Amino acid sequence: MDKLELKALGKINLGLDVLGRRENGYHDVRMVMQTLYLYDNVTLQKKSAPGIEIDSNLFYLPNDEDNIAWKAAKLLIDEFDIKDGIRIHLDKHIPVAAGMAGGSSNAAAVLYGMNQMFRLGLSQKELMERGVKLGADVPYCIMRGTVLAEGIGEKLTPLPPMPKCQILIAKPPISVSTKMVYEKLDSCEIKEHPDIDGILDGLKNQDLEQVAESMGNVLEKVTVEAYPVIAQIKECMMEAGALGAMMSGSGPTVFGIFRDRRTAKEAFTKVKAQNLAKQIYLANVHNVRRR
Repeated sequence: MDKLELKALGKINLGLDVLGRRENGYHDVRMVMQTLYLYDNVTLQKKSAPGIEIDSNLFYLPNDEDNIAWKAAKLLIDEFDIKDGIRIHLDKHIPVAAGMAGGSSNAAAVLYGMNQMFRLGLSQKELMERGVKLGADVPYCIMRGTVLAEGIGEKLTPLPPMPKCQILIAKPPISVSTKMVYEKLDSCEIKEHPDIDGILDGLKNQDLEQVAESMGNVLEKVTVEAYPVIAQIKECMMEAGALGAMMSGSGPTVFGIFRDRRTAKEAFTKVKAQNLAKQIYLANVHNVRRR
């Protein structure tokens, strides 16, 4: 196998709670993660000359060791003494620096693809153990589906699938530093925690409204204070019929949950008309955990 094309799926956080900060700077979290059928195309190709080449359809993405997909390839090349080189092309569609784990998903695709291409024989669990060395979201991006994430995000428990629905994604024309958001969070007291257990019950009962009503993101208050447009997008989605709307991850992407495609499309039009977001997508939830 000399060439492989993969879909690196994006994610949203249905719930995100921060329980504390570790001495190493990582945070203990409790999150409910959901894969979306919004993806980057990742193409891997062997090359006879050793080394890693990486390029993308976005001119501003790094094409060296500063790219997490490059780091994923290097990790396996070093561990397994792979002599062939690898060429990686990223065709990006997931919004960048947006709280949707686009970079982590790219890294997960590289780990998965190189495992297949070079017949390394690693199990999903073994790939996830390597993924956490690259970033807290990478193990989840290898597993995918509806998952409870704990620890720093590496302790993953599969959950009942998300009920069928439509997701509207809107990213305003700003980028948010995850590091900055967590630093601001550390400087203030968390007074309200999201109802993660309510989300888990909603999933267990296959009750979409209970899931939507229980959603919460402890990082949202911090990011909204810096970027009020996030609250404006949420309000627009709710007025347009969303069962719930929330910021994903550290932001600034906002997603809304809609029961049907017609209502979601109407909301798409309203968000677009208000010129609140630079990138707007409609997506289905993706409940397949294993590739």
